Amino acid sequence: MTRHFLSVSDLSRQELFAILDRAEELKSLRGTPEHPKPLLGKSVAIVFEKASTRTRLSFEVGIHELGAQPVTLISKDTQLGRGEPIEDTARMLSRYVHCAVYRTFGHDRLEALARHATIPVVNGLSDEFHPVQLLADMMTIRQSFGPSLDGIRVAWIGDGNNMAHSWIVSAAVAGFDLVCACPDRYRPDEQVLADARARGASVEVVTRPADALEGANVVTTDVWASMGQEAEATERERAFAEYIVDDAAMVRAAKDAIFLHCLPAHRGEEVSASVIDGVQSRVWDEAENRLHTQKALLEWLLTQAAEVAEVS
Repeated sequence: MTRHFLSVSDLSRQELFAILDRAEELKSLRGTPEHPKPLLGKSVAIVFEKASTRTRLSFEVGIHELGAQPVTLISKDTQLGRGEPIEDTARMLSRYVHCAVYRTFGHDRLEALARHATIPVVNGLSDEFHPVQLLADMMTIRQSFGPSLDGIRVAWIGDGNNMAHSWIVSAAVAGFDLVCACPDRYRPDEQVLADARARGASVEVVTRPADALEGANVVTTDVWASMGQEAEATERERAFAEYIVDDAAMVRAAKDAIFLHCLPAHRGEEVSASVIDGVQSRVWDEAENRLHTQKALLEWLLTQAAEVAEVS
């Protein structure tokens, strides 16, 4: 079976930590003659139906550094954007490239691409999950607190969106404790919560940010209105007015707490400038770590694919 990466739940704990360990190795080797090129001679398609900065840059640069050729496809400029079935796109991509990264809206579109592809498919972001971001986030946490994530308390402040879902799923795989503070109308999906708890996740959902922040080692948030939710911006500003991560919020967290944000950020809305630009912020390390973790992920996935091909 071809291995895909649509959610962090597609990995075992052992596989996750192996990828994070490899990311550190690749980071240390970057720019040296010893940096490996395990994907030499291969090609990876990066398909965008949503706008992107970090995802596009980190994947294009990372694929190149692994020795492969990145092929970026903007959906509106392809037949996929004109209504070609995803199933046909999956079959076509499988004949041309060795892996496909897909950044889209509905998670069902990713699942359809993976179901009909014979190459690994990576979730570059969907409305339900953003797993490549969580790989970078967990790498950043380990750089601050050590390789084990056991006992780490993460406070998610804001919308129960795809990033919140990814934190919830990751808590089940990685073993850290998570408390999400969300307004009642913007809670995470109950099925995502139930599935993670069934896998042993320590996840709590509260409405008061103070209850999540108390003693947190990691404080993280996201924009209040994500791509596709612009029409709800005013309503969401009212709903999340008490959910800003500012200096007063960070005081409630542990003294050595770090702040994370997947970016782009809106200073003065979900986070104050004093926090995101302050000494506790790790957002630029976090952004850089997208490059290293995605390189490790692609190497791992394509190694798995090669092993499957040998058996076949």
